[in-house]
Amino acid sequence: MQVHNVNLPITVTGRHVSVTEAMREYAQKKIEHLHLDYPRIIDVKVILDVEKKARQKAEIILHCANHIVIEVDTVSDDIYASIDDCISKMARRMRKYKTRLLKSHHRPRQGSIKHLEETVFHEDAMETTDEHIEPVIIHKENYRVKPLFPDEAIMDLELSERPFVMFHNAKSNRIAIIFRRKDGEYGMIEPDAGSQAA
Repeated sequence: MQVHNVNLPITVTGRHVSVTEAMREYAQKKIEHLHLDYPRIIDVKVILDVEKKARQKAEIILHCANHIVIEVDTVSDDIYASIDDCISKMARRMRKYKTRLLKSHHRPRQGSIKHLEETVFHEDAMETTDEHIEPVIIHKENYRVKPLFPDEAIMDLELSERPFVMFHNAKSNRIAIIFRRKDGEYGMIEPDAGSQAA
């Protein structure tokens, strides 16, 4: 299983300091172990700035997929501690982005929650030996039957999440149902002319 970012473009530059190989490797290893899943990292810029002993600054800029840019910086008296703190801040920011994404994906769509009428059964009814149980309609909704040609009904089905579309077939002038078959094709149910007239 992949546990770190492979071949990630990481640029490490210095202000007021020459970046040593040890600094470069330390920053690269820390960044390579950031979250892999979201947001996906495209490239990273690390800027190390040492003005004086008590002011050693690390700044990290992540360019991620979906036009996400995350920037963090930290100042301490040790450049390696500044890099560590930046990585911790970066991980927290990335978790926030992922949480926000999950919430937006799992938010119920408006009108997706349906309220059903409550049905209360007497406790004796649950202990009956009678095998015949009366089926109960638990949901009823109005369905608008539109005049469509069969190819338009298929398009309507593709754009919806319903398993079927009932429509007034503009070609045959009869009520019809288009449904999805298990093999991925479509089926159509349409009464014959005699039964429709009856």
